[in-house]
Amino acid sequence: MMRKIGSGSFGDVYLAQNVATGEEVAVKMESQKSKHPQLLFESKLYRILQGGVGVPNLRWYGTHDAGYNVLVTDLLGPNLEDMFNHCARTFSLKTVLMLADQMLARVEYMHNKNFIHRDIKPDNFLMGIGRQCNKVFLIDFGLAKKYRDMRTRAHITYKEGKSLTGTARYASINAHLGVEQSRRDDLESLGYVIMYFVRGSLPWQGLKAATKKQKYEKISEKKMATAVEALCKGYPQEFALYLNYCRGLRFDEAPDYAYLRKELFRRLFSKKMHYQYDFLFDWSPLRHSNRDNDLGERRDTTLMKR
Repeated sequence: MMRKIGSGSFGDVYLAQNVATGEEVAVKMESQKSKHPQLLFESKLYRILQGGVGVPNLRWYGTHDAGYNVLVTDLLGPNLEDMFNHCARTFSLKTVLMLADQMLARVEYMHNKNFIHRDIKPDNFLMGIGRQCNKVFLIDFGLAKKYRDMRTRAHITYKEGKSLTGTARYASINAHLGVEQSRRDDLESLGYVIMYFVRGSLPWQGLKAATKKQKYEKISEKKMATAVEALCKGYPQEFALYLNYCRGLRFDEAPDYAYLRKELFRRLFSKKMHYQYDFLFDWSPLRHSNRDNDLGERRDTTLMKR
């Protein structure tokens, strides 16, 4: 074990080295005394998702003599929150759209495997390293839930009175209201992640409250009081169309992922903005000189390996 590199919904993540090969891997550890153990569940979900684009390879799951459950996966690069900070908390429209295309594909793949993530946020999307440095990976399945039966395809039933699962900043309005989450909520959360990158912040950030419960209530109130059109004002209409589409989905409705990816974001990317899908992100060492001027000049940055 070398050093701590992150924290998941439950447990910490460490950089470790395979003593036989010298290869670096990521190790997630959870105390066996944990009140809500979830690493076994996460390992099972990793196995279900294996082979998908942007899903880390599961190397090993088991127990350690020191009283820990251990999950070993491929080592990945920085998360998108890290990259956002690295780029002075400003992403070009081109970078946002290239990320949105991949993030949406990862969420769709997970949904196709009968699970919802329930904690969609920048910290849970990581860039790869080496040959995969331009690929977005989705991680941390500790709060995931099966939303339909694999055999019968029966959808879970609608419920209310649920406590908020996930991260309040990116939670859907229905999640704030205590409604059971489904596919629509992951997509709405992704919409807030996209607007966070486009705008630099969200209107319900930095709200002060005495308790966590009161803070969640303030975030919920501000979110509901902020019209989609106001949130997306000054930016391409596709962002408002995306969020309104997600909010309009029924509880058990299958989202039209192709419409969102192709008709909205890819059409904006190539037909309206005339960008090239060249994987040159804002942090890439070699960037186009004709960057989005409206976002201002930015210092040259290179991809960091965390």
